[in-house]
Amino acid sequence: MVTLDTKQFDNWIDRLSEDKNIQQIKRLTEVISSDAEPEVGQTPKEVIWTKNKTKLYRYQPAIKKTNKVPILMIYALINKPYILDLYPGNSLIEHLTNKGHDVYLLDWGTPGHEDRHMKLDDYIMDYIPRAVNKVLKTSKAKDITLLGYCMGGTMTAIFTSLYPQLPIRNLILMTSPIDFKDAGLYSNWLDKRYFQLDKMVDTLGNIPFEVIDFGNKMLSPISNVVGPYVSLADRVENENFVLNWKLMQKWLNDGIPFPGESYRQWIRDFYQDNKLINDQLVIRGRKVELANIKANLLNISATRDNIALPHQIAPLNDKVSSKNKTLHTVDTGHVSVVTGRKAINEIHPYIEKWITENSK
Repeated sequence: MVTLDTKQFDNWIDRLSEDKNIQQIKRLTEVISSDAEPEVGQTPKEVIWTKNKTKLYRYQPAIKKTNKVPILMIYALINKPYILDLYPGNSLIEHLTNKGHDVYLLDWGTPGHEDRHMKLDDYIMDYIPRAVNKVLKTSKAKDITLLGYCMGGTMTAIFTSLYPQLPIRNLILMTSPIDFKDAGLYSNWLDKRYFQLDKMVDTLGNIPFEVIDFGNKMLSPISNVVGPYVSLADRVENENFVLNWKLMQKWLNDGIPFPGESYRQWIRDFYQDNKLINDQLVIRGRKVELANIKANLLNISATRDNIALPHQIAPLNDKVSSKNKTLHTVDTGHVSVVTGRKAINEIHPYIEKWITENSK
């Protein structure tokens, strides 16, 4: 039997602690279990208007506001909008404010059980118009730029078509589905012959974030569930990578419930019946016709987006009446269109340049 005296044991522990693989495992464990979460949404802002859970933020640029047309950003009813202001140096909002733009964000807040009857009609007809008017009044501007991301862009397009009398100069949509004829795996999963939509909403009220998140992850389960941890283990010694990994995991796991009646509309009228692109969608008694959109249009799709497929986005350009319209395709995914290296180096500057050129 071989035994180790105290000195030998201490030496063995010292050598073990110096082993690179052990250090990587130790750091990996720390990142996953004990590291503090990074602070997000750090661009200075103030609340200038509220309604129910919703807040309208105005951001304070680092330089004097030099661009006369204010920008109102509208996000989806799922997840939280700080993805647009994720972290200093990795923030679309920060990039725009640093270029002298007057930036506003409509944050829907976290719905409670009492909000389960909220419909898309309510958000589009009651909330967005008041936010637009507040932005125009606050900025003392004659017209406005609207920027919608994901489902928020779909809602923004609907709003713009219903309010052609408002001074909407520019419309920017980022990975926002318009045509739901072929929504990839979602079309299979949400087929009205099998998906018990009414039973789900009537039973749950608001749809839990975990339900939405599970569906999104199942679009590519290996890369979405296992992939992030494999990447972390491989690059855990790179502190910049670790920071970005923690930022994304924080946002991806920081979801909110989907208001029940809005979810019922979103699935039935869009994914199941594809009413929007076919001019059949009715919002509070008013028919939505995308041809009413006349604003300058920048429509952005991502080649590796499996949530809003490129062919769901492109048809909008053929429907609108805009004389100035651009379909811009980028080689990213649904989230990396707004955050990450390519977004920082290419997409944010492209959006800012387009806004500036179309706001003179």
